[in-house]
Formats: sequence, structure tokens, C-alpha cells
Amino acid sequence: MGIGRLLRACVVILALLAMAASVHPALAQSNFDRPGGDYLSAPVASGDPADCALVCERDKRCRSWSFSYPTDVTNGAVCWLKSSVPARTQDNCCVSGVRGAGVVEPRNNAIETSIDRFGGDYKNFDLAGSDGEDACKAACAADNKCRAWTYARPGYAGRDAHCYLKKDIKPPRRKAGFISGVVR
Repeated sequence: MGIGRLLRACVVILALLAMAASVHPALAQSNFDRPGGDYLSAPVASGDPADCALVCERDKRCRSWSFSYPTDVTNGAVCWLKSSVPARTQDNCCVSGVRGAGVVEPRNNAIETSIDRFGGDYKNFDLAGSDGEDACKAACAADNKCRAWTYARPGYAGRDAHCYLKKDIKPPRRKAGFISGVVR
């Protein structure tokens, strides 16, 4: 009887460990806001959402946070600390997360979030409207000389959003507020 109970206990423990391993940690989410629950807001001079996550981590009252990208050079990035965990809503203005989650940028083969491919520019221009990175990527795809592109959100490389078309593929560098891609 003792061996049977021990075996059942081992099976239960293994099942619990498997369930715990399958649970994904809560990560910060790009292009989502968490409206409400604000108790403090502060400018983020670096313009980096990771700095907002760190401020929340160091404040015992903070349960979640939202980072708002700059809208232009006069209205910089803002970190909103929250005493609750409001429901998330999709919005390209922001990155949000819960305390302890940090920031993980989305990754796919076509778009490099928080990446600047500095140098190799042969053409650059301001972008108006909300299609930003898609318009920059399309401009590069339509130009045979273009091999890569970098999009700068408003307030990161001037008042307006900006697109850089590149004749050379330069190494990626992490830089908040920038989105890049390689076309050819």
C-alpha cells in the first residue's frame, strides 16, 4: 500500500509540474493600452517602454503600467503606473504590462520592433497619417535600390514619423521607437 500511495503522489506532482510549465508568463504587450487605474504618470526621457516597466517593478503600489509613445517632440513618452490591472485594449499608442513581466517585443521575419539599422541611407522622408511602418516598408519594396528600411515613430527622429530607405543592410541595434525590416 505504501508504494501505491507514493506512486500516486509522484503522478500528481508530475501533473502539477507539467501544468505549471505550460503556463506562459505574463509579458508586456506592444500595441495595447490598459486604460484606468492610474495613480502616477511621469515622462520617460529615454522613450523606452522597458524603463516604464522598471519603474513599476520598483514601486510596491504598482500592479500594472502603460507606456505611451511620444506624439511629437513636444509631447514626449509617458509612463502610467496603475494600482490595479485594468483590461487591455488594442491601441498602437502604447505598450502595457503587469508588474514583473518586463518588455518582450514582438518578433517576426518581416518587422523588427525596437530596432534601428543605422547607416546606409540613400533617401529619407516624413510620414503623415497612421499607416507609418507599413508605408515605409511599402516605399522600400517599391524601390529597386532599397534593401532595408527603418521607421521612426513621431518624436524619436523629429516632430513627425520618419522613414529611412537603405541601400545597404546594416546590423540591427536595439533602439526604442524605431521599427526596421529587410526587403532584399
